[in-house]
Amino acid sequence: MAKIQKITPCLWFDKGAEEAVHLYTSIFPNSKIGNVMRYSEVGREIHGQEPGSVMTMDFALDGQSFTALNGGPLFRFTEAISFQVFCQDQAEVDYYWERLSEGGDPAAQQCGWLKDKFGLSWQVVPTAWFTMLSGGDAAGAERAMAAMLQMKKLDIAALQKAYEG
Repeated sequence: MAKIQKITPCLWFDKGAEEAVHLYTSIFPNSKIGNVMRYSEVGREIHGQEPGSVMTMDFALDGQSFTALNGGPLFRFTEAISFQVFCQDQAEVDYYWERLSEGGDPAAQQCGWLKDKFGLSWQVVPTAWFTMLSGGDAAGAERAMAAMLQMKKLDIAALQKAYEG
């Protein structure tokens, strides 16, 4: 039996778990789909799902385990939980931003955060951003922060220019 990750985020979808898992695993490298469990007739009066439809899917994104659940419309994603995607360069920022925001809510884009078409929030962050904030130049960090607050997708060159003054 495969080792089970001690803590695994479970993402509650109405009915979009399968579509979301296929999208996410197509975006991130080192990703895979694991076990798929399906609803049966048992409990249908409670869960309301079609027998044979996906109940849960285990999947991994870049080695991080997740579970997706088609649990019905009772709960929705909020910005209180988001996933951070750390990027090494602008090409990586652009790639993840474009792929994850496709079909999402453009009004929910600010400071590197976006909401995908399933309502899940992601923050696409260049690692250079953390270097600027912790680099020891407080005035530079403040300038970079002021620049970041005006952005939707983070622009490393513009952040660096602001940081350098």
